[in-house]
Amino acid sequence: MNTIQSTYIMSVLMAFSILNSCEKMIEVEDPINQISTQQVFSDVNTANAALNNLYLELQANSLFSGSNRGAGALLGTYADDLNAYFPPSSMDNLNIHLNQVLPTNSAVLSVWNNAYKEIYTANAIIEGTDHSTGIADSDKRRIKGEAILVRTMVYFDLQRIFGDVPYTTVTDYEINRNLSRLPSAELLMKLEQDINLAVSLLEDSYRNAERIYLNKKAAQLVQANILLNAGKYSEAEVVCKNILASPLYAIQHDVTKVFKKNSTNIVWQLKPVNANQSVPETGIYFFSSAPPIAYALSSNLMSSFENTDLRKQKWTTPLSAGGVTFYRNDKYRNFVTNVDEYSVVMRIEEVYFILGEALAKQNKVSEAATYINTIRARSGVSAFSNTLTPQAFITELLKEKRREFFAEQGLRFFDLKRNNVLQNLAVIKPSWQPYHQLWPLPQNEIILNPNLNPQNNGY
Repeated sequence: MNTIQSTYIMSVLMAFSILNSCEKMIEVEDPINQISTQQVFSDVNTANAALNNLYLELQANSLFSGSNRGAGALLGTYADDLNAYFPPSSMDNLNIHLNQVLPTNSAVLSVWNNAYKEIYTANAIIEGTDHSTGIADSDKRRIKGEAILVRTMVYFDLQRIFGDVPYTTVTDYEINRNLSRLPSAELLMKLEQDINLAVSLLEDSYRNAERIYLNKKAAQLVQANILLNAGKYSEAEVVCKNILASPLYAIQHDVTKVFKKNSTNIVWQLKPVNANQSVPETGIYFFSSAPPIAYALSSNLMSSFENTDLRKQKWTTPLSAGGVTFYRNDKYRNFVTNVDEYSVVMRIEEVYFILGEALAKQNKVSEAATYINTIRARSGVSAFSNTLTPQAFITELLKEKRREFFAEQGLRFFDLKRNNVLQNLAVIKPSWQPYHQLWPLPQNEIILNPNLNPQNNGY
């Protein structure tokens, strides 16, 4: 690409990015004028640049981020994967751990605003691509498919965290400014339609060998998860088996390489902005001496591991002070210089667990055990019995999935919620109440848009 073309792309993208970054979709006026949108989507290079800007936002600020405002940390400590050790100056983060979340909590507002910023950006990309006359149809399908997939993923997390939330597929300010909340069941149906469309638009092949952009199989993983949450177990089974049949992916049998960027178990990952930059996870989980200053793995989690479990041996590190042992999350190890780690958002092991749960809920325990035991064998622990009852098997599956995915993408919280066992947290979390299955909507957003009322129960 020559210098003139590069300068043109950057100037157009900067206009798109700066204007879009000011957007708060529910109550702020439309920041993207018609001229700038036409320029951004005048050809595939500028359209790709706009799409890449969305990925940068996901890496920095979304629930998929490995930062302390990502789902891995927030929901990991809200449930029972992580303990929090923040100072009083970070009380909002500490209150997430204590299950004392208020509508004025800054983390809640951050999650909400960032999510709707990402949804707005995705909608702008979809609209711009649809109206473009300078982009080939094959590129239109890919760009639109990736944007729809991102939007679906963001909405899916919002639905599981907040329940009923506003749903929009347009950037029109007059439509968006007074949106009401869509009932959760209706939203889930819309997300099924959206993910089906994304799957139909995308291809299996990645547009980058590092798997930092979404593809059809990533869309199918989300599709399987949505189907599982909707109770459509046989459909989820079919989708999972289609993913596992792909030659693109394989279980990583060396647990020390599961989070290495070139591993074939990775479905999608987020790349740090700068070369050799550590992933955000190391910034919030690493501590060289006890006690920690942010997060440590919970003693409840650590006691669930067998001593022979390679994940305990390789993914956690004990550090002691004053007779107390704290366990560090060591899934990512490159704290100073990083050449081989990106933030893994989706990996093939999750498909095994979705499939195992879907099979067990169809009373196919023997087949389900085969998939979960593949993970256990890699981890150095003995196989589950294939004679367990479906419910007993699911109970063990949830424990195993926790050991595999602790502090990853809020999966522990989502799994407990989907299986109606969140109340089990009350045993180890004294402040836990039934209404904590949902977070409160941000108070500021309700003030700006009263149509978001009523506030979630208990808040």
